[in-house]
Amino acid sequence: MSTRAGSPTASRPTSSRGPRSSPRRSGIDVGLTICYDLRFPELHRILAVRGARLLTIPAAFTTATGRDHWEVLLRARAIENAVSVLAPGQVGKAPPHFDCFGRSAIVDPWGVVLATAPDEECFVAADLDLAAQERVRESLPALANRRPQSYAWPEPPGSANSTGATH
Repeated sequence: MSTRAGSPTASRPTSSRGPRSSPRRSGIDVGLTICYDLRFPELHRILAVRGARLLTIPAAFTTATGRDHWEVLLRARAIENAVSVLAPGQVGKAPPHFDCFGRSAIVDPWGVVLATAPDEECFVAADLDLAAQERVRESLPALANRRPQSYAWPEPPGSANSTGATH
């Protein structure tokens, strides 16, 4: 699952309807984001609310940010959305200017890292327990208990929908 830095990557399709999860033949809905998207929890929440049970997040984190942020952010996205996370990470030199952290990982909905790659090109694998995922969602129903009307997205000052009030 770890790929050598500089390997060709597929481009991400865009949609005017926003983020969507994609049903697979296995019957599980999969959400796809990439690299820097990991820093935006709202995107992953939208995918989970729209049915994703697995989030795939291929990335080329730098060694500096990967060391401190990679696993923490992967576990956070898994926990807050009660989803499994499959995160292939490029490893090695990314010419001309940085090194990729690597450390591909698979995380379960409770935030447990099921598998992680060493600092070399390789693959990792883990079994995903969909029944355990349902138990997590039942025992900690954060997705079901959402109240979107209570936290509407704030409008920037001066926008057409802004009241001009300060808080």
